[in-house]
Order: sequence, then C-alpha cells, then structure tokens
Amino acid sequence: MRVALVIGTRPQIIKSAPIIHAASGRPGFNLDVIHTGQHYDYEMSREFFNELSLPDPVVNLGVGSGSHGWQTAQMMVGLEKAYAELKPDVVLVPGDTNSTLAGALTAAKMRIPVAHVEAGARSFDMRMPEEVNRRLTDHCSSLLFTVSENCSRNLLKEGIPEEAIRLVGDTMYESVVAHMPDIENDGALRDYGLVPKSYAVLTLHRAENVDDSVRLWGIIGAILDEDMTIVYPCHPRTKAQLERTGLLGDLKSAGNVQLLEPVPYFRMLNLVRNARVVLTDSGGVQKEAFWLNTPCITLRDNTEWTETVDMGANILVGSNPMLIRQAIANVLHEENFKIGISQASNPYNVGGAANKILDYLTCFSASVEK
Repeated sequence: MRVALVIGTRPQIIKSAPIIHAASGRPGFNLDVIHTGQHYDYEMSREFFNELSLPDPVVNLGVGSGSHGWQTAQMMVGLEKAYAELKPDVVLVPGDTNSTLAGALTAAKMRIPVAHVEAGARSFDMRMPEEVNRRLTDHCSSLLFTVSENCSRNLLKEGIPEEAIRLVGDTMYESVVAHMPDIENDGALRDYGLVPKSYAVLTLHRAENVDDSVRLWGIIGAILDEDMTIVYPCHPRTKAQLERTGLLGDLKSAGNVQLLEPVPYFRMLNLVRNARVVLTDSGGVQKEAFWLNTPCITLRDNTEWTETVDMGANILVGSNPMLIRQAIANVLHEENFKIGISQASNPYNVGGAANKILDYLTCFSASVEK
C-alpha cells in the first residue's frame, strides 16, 4: 500500500519518526513523506531529520510563514498536486498544525481516506488555532489514532463511530524511549555551565501568549523576578515579538536568564530531564517533561493533556505573574513534589504505537479494496 505522510513542524517530525522507521522495514508498505515547510523549509529542518536518522521527504512544498488562511490555502494547492502524482491509498496526518488540517482537507476533497495521529486531544478552547485544526481534522478522518483513553472518550462524545477509533498510544513517547541514550549523553549542561536540578527551562511560542502584550509582559515579568537560572531557547517568532515590546533587552541584561537559539531535539530533552522545573505553553513539552519526571508549569489557561494535571505533574497558571511565582515556589520548596512516572502509570504508553498504526492502516486499506 502507499501512504502519504504530511508534516511541516518540528513536533510533527518527532511524532512521525517512529512510524517512518517502522514502515521502512515492512515489505510492500510505501510511506511517502511530504514536507509542507510550515515552520521551516526542508534545508532549515534537515537537522531534525538527520538527528532522528530519517530519509529525505519526497516532496518539499516550502510554503513558509504567513497568516493561517494564506498558509493553509498554499499548502492545499501544493498537496493537491502531490496527491495526484503520488496516488496514496491513505493520507496520514499527525498533530494539530495548519499542515495537519491542510493535509486532511485536501485528501477529503479528493476522496482519499484520512488517518489522524494524535486524534481526540481537546483543550475545549476554540480560540486556539490548534483546537480548530484538530477538531476539523478528526471529523473528516476515516481512522482516528488516539494516544490515551481520554482522547478516545472525547471522540465518542462528539459522535465519531467507535469502529473508526483506535487507541494506539503516543509515538512521541516512543521517540523519547528510543533516543534516551542520545538524550542522556548530550553535553548541554557542560556547554552551558549548568548544575542538574538547579535551573528552569522556559519555552514560549503560542499566539495567545506571544501576540498578547499583556500576557507576554506578565510571563516575562515573573521570570525576571526569579533568583533561579532560567534557560530559554527562544522561538524566532517569539524573539521578534519580544524585540517589538522591548522585553528582549530586559531578558538579555537579566542576570538569571540564559537566552539561547532553538536547540536540537536531544539537547532540548537533556535540558528538560535535568531541570528542576519546566515552564512552557507547548503541548509536546508538557508530555516530554512528564515522561522525563520533571515538574511542569504550563503557561496556559487550559491543556489538552489533562492526564498530566490529574496526576499532579503539571500545574496550569496561565499568564498571571502571581500564580507563576507561586507555582515555582511550590515546586522548589515542597519536597513532596515528585512525579515518579512508571510504565504502568503512563496513560500514553499503550505499547508499540507506531507498529499498531501501520497494522491498522494495512487492515483498513485491505478492507477498502474489498
């Protein structure tokens, strides 16, 4: 069978890596990777492909940055041509980005079955572009691969047929497990002069925080007040906004902030693993901190990964400086704030997610042919 896999952002590359590797060992299973260039063109994201030992994409759309409508439309034009040439039996779309939505909508319009990896995740906040993307993608998909029981329940509540839902677990977790030796051996602490469990990691990129100057000032103000070292790999778009608001100079002159360029996958996870606490608005980083047993403070009012909150590993604080400072203090000064996630208690570890996805795709394709 032939499957077209549509990716365009760093998290999608990470989610897809175990699937790509598993597919390469299956006779008669052809997986064509299409790179939209949503965040980076392929040359800029080649580092991620090389780090995870992935083959080059067969198609590079190179769409680049733009408004949501423009970007999604440009992707759909390119994807329509790519699907016509590749003739996939199924289009596989991971995550909740504009690339995810464009890949799914284009396939649905062309009557090509869609399979969604990480289906059913819900923040229940339709102001988030990601929530719009994931909901629309789920409702035009024929196969919905969920990472947890909670995600499967969300789909059932929305009226999606049970026979279309497959609980497979999280391929991002598989990436963490597969590359743990690389993560542990990275020399980030040596290179940045850090002591394990003595610093915090900050990531900040969502429009709800970055494009709202009040929220941005609140978050950065709380960070600047901390005595602890804050390691901050800064997203290019966030950096531009920080410069516009005058906050970039404050961060550069702060004695407690190490402002970094974006770092590779292994290095980022090494920093997270050795941190005392992570502060983030990223969905992926919330789960990575959870798996690496590092307390997480989420700079959002809600999260799609409610399991991490329910298990006490994640604290929602939004952008309120007082809540941010209090959460950091709780983590630093409460000896009982320990996570200790085991294989048995990890709700995202169903076992063999990538191979389960390929098995279900193969069975689905066979049933369609009949």
